[in-house]
Amino acid sequence: MIDVPETQTLTCPRCGAGVTERFYGPCTGCRIELRVKYLSEGRVVEVAEYVPKMNVTPNAVALKDD
Repeated sequence: MIDVPETQTLTCPRCGAGVTERFYGPCTGCRIELRVKYLSEGRVVEVAEYVPKMNVTPNAVALKDD
C-alpha cells in the first residue's frame, strides 16, 4: 500500500497565500501560471560532428609487426 502524505496548511513561497497542499512549494495556481509562462516547444539543434582528439601517440609494442 502506498503511503499518501496528508494535506497541510502552508504559505505559498511565491505569492504568500495560505493554501492547503500535500507538499511545500508553489501553490497550484502559481504552478499553473509558471507552466504557462515557461511553456516552450522542443527544437532540433544542429551541432558539429564529434571528432575525438588524438592526445596519445602509439607505443612501440602497439606498432610492432608480428
